[in-house]
Amino acid sequence: MNSVNVSRRRFLQSSAVAGGGLVVGFSLSGCSSNAMPLPVAATEGAWTANAFVQILPDNTVRFYTARAEMGQGVTTGLATLLGEELDVNPLDMDVRLASAHEDYNNPLFGMQGTGGSSSTRAHFLPMRQAGANTRMLILQAAASDLGAELTALSTDNGQVVHRGSATIPMPILSSRHRLLTIAADAPLKPADEFQYIGRVSRRVDAISKSTGTAEFGLDIDIPDLHYAVVVRPPVAGAKKLTADTAAARAMPGVTDVVDVASGVAVVAESFWQATQAASKVQVEWEETDLSRVDTATLRADYAAALDAGEGVEGPDEGDVQTAFAKATTVQEADYWAPLLSHSPMEPMNAVVRIQGEEADVWTGIQFPFAVAGLVSRMADIPAENVRFHQTYLGGGFGRRGTVTHLAEAADVAKQTGKPIQLVWTREDDIRQGPFRPASLMRIKAGVDESGQLVAWDTARAGANISPDTFRTLLPAMYPWLADFLVEGVANASEMFFENFSTDESSTEGLFEDYDQPNTRVTHMTVDHGLPLTFWRAVGHSYTAFAKESMIDEIAQAAGIDEVTFRLQNTQGSPRRQNVIRIAGERMAQMAVPEGHHLGMAMHHSFATDVAEIAEVSVENGQIRVHKVTCVVDCGQAVNPDIVRSQMEGGIIYGLTAALYGDLNLEAGAVKESNFHDYRMLRMNESPEIDVVIVDSGTEPTGVGEPGLPPIAPAVANAVFKATGQRLRSLPLKLA
Repeated sequence: MNSVNVSRRRFLQSSAVAGGGLVVGFSLSGCSSNAMPLPVAATEGAWTANAFVQILPDNTVRFYTARAEMGQGVTTGLATLLGEELDVNPLDMDVRLASAHEDYNNPLFGMQGTGGSSSTRAHFLPMRQAGANTRMLILQAAASDLGAELTALSTDNGQVVHRGSATIPMPILSSRHRLLTIAADAPLKPADEFQYIGRVSRRVDAISKSTGTAEFGLDIDIPDLHYAVVVRPPVAGAKKLTADTAAARAMPGVTDVVDVASGVAVVAESFWQATQAASKVQVEWEETDLSRVDTATLRADYAAALDAGEGVEGPDEGDVQTAFAKATTVQEADYWAPLLSHSPMEPMNAVVRIQGEEADVWTGIQFPFAVAGLVSRMADIPAENVRFHQTYLGGGFGRRGTVTHLAEAADVAKQTGKPIQLVWTREDDIRQGPFRPASLMRIKAGVDESGQLVAWDTARAGANISPDTFRTLLPAMYPWLADFLVEGVANASEMFFENFSTDESSTEGLFEDYDQPNTRVTHMTVDHGLPLTFWRAVGHSYTAFAKESMIDEIAQAAGIDEVTFRLQNTQGSPRRQNVIRIAGERMAQMAVPEGHHLGMAMHHSFATDVAEIAEVSVENGQIRVHKVTCVVDCGQAVNPDIVRSQMEGGIIYGLTAALYGDLNLEAGAVKESNFHDYRMLRMNESPEIDVVIVDSGTEPTGVGEPGLPPIAPAVANAVFKATGQRLRSLPLKLA
């Protein structure tokens, strides 16, 4: 981005959208072909700066946020980055959810997607640069119109200021300046001049969410909308053999009953009518290999794989065998993490309307790039004729990165010729997945006489996430790819991860956080055919439990305080060591009531370091978490209140899983069905949470997920102090 020439950009191809205004011509993704028209609102007299910024005739800055808003505050964070350099208060902006377009690609992904706690760290510089360059062009245009020196002009909250007093609103600047250029990127503000970055403010969507005007997928209502519910097999992936749909067809309001790839879809005039009719459908399903699997089978098969010791080698540094021979303390243990449901409060849903060769889609989704290709594939229409309308997401946690519900909706809309809102019930959500994979992890650690970790040998047995990712996203990325080729690629990836390379999502977090010079990582792929996908914090969500439990165990076996041991073995990671030090100081100052005990854990994920202290009591065999102190270093906190909220949310989500999260298989089917037997943490069970934000002076790192991994081991380590029992299986239950 050494030179910007706005005359060569897409706005000239779309003058109706550009409205004759100023254009800053660059792509934040860095990979735009400029072949697609910008999906922004056509507003007469507006200046369309780029895919992200419009300045309206009333001087309002309209900001199109490219990342999905699922409660993590990304609309506020990205608007803050833009507003800082544009000199516009984010709370004064008109913030819109962007549609699908290559200019909205995530710089870290190379595609349009939200996940991996990447939004702020990916856009910290590019979004600020968009604001700075837009501001510079506005000032150049103002200087030309006023006959003033550029140095005599400045900006102040959406106004151009001449010699520190006279102000003019940005929209009156002449459209003849559309071909202005800037020789290089405008300079960014130094941190000591920030007005909005680093300051606490309310969220830009706070009012709309408080008043119920924020639009989620389930809120969509268009003319002649019909509702679809799918009758799915109890065992994931089983195919329909026969179906008796006569009773369902006779139910009130039912208009259609059609076959779809995942089962039988019932369409009615209301959601209630569709669900009632769906309960009348009688289906005989095929028996599959998964039909003979229960939870005990999973764990036994994983244990057998670990015992066999034949897996794929991951990182292998030094000589672990020699190191263990010289170690003065050696500890080995297995740790279990079960299948889990994502269970966002808003279950999966999508509205699809197909009219001839065109389609409109309304849904909240983490990967908008997938929409056009998938609907094109299912409805046999050109992908460029698919219009996507992003909504707010009622929770994501990785689940809304899987788009099978959209394929179902498009299929039903095509077959029936009706606008369709397809909704997953809560029972569908919990029983059908895709799930967080179950894992059995074995760690052997060795310490020398000085308390230094000298050897770390770890293995994980379980299924991999990436093959199912290929199965769900390849049809969207390549609509022309035949089904057998999609399955072939997915099967090839399974073979690859089983025999040649570890899937990093399976083992991340098991081995990276400490300074041990000798490390070996092995992965044993054992896949029973359950549908899987990313879950909040991905592999870190279970590896942190195993790793930090073992750190506590080996420290205790070596007779070393848990804080001292962690500090001693993180000397190569100053930022990580610092959060341990601060947490340790807080821990030392805590005066807890009799019967309360403190446990600690630290974990690095998504480029962020987090240490947590759990204050726990155990009464009548029940674990109660009273308080959690969270020390987080995520670099520059763009909005400290959002950082705090995300730590709190991650802790609550992780604590729910640590205390209650457990899906059990019986004959291949998930037994749990709703929140009565798949429990969420209740308000009266939620601990006090104190978040300490440490600014190490780096650029922002992730916050959406890093608060989750340390909570389960922190609680387990506290329970050991309270009871003397080492809990090595999740959810945490006393014998």
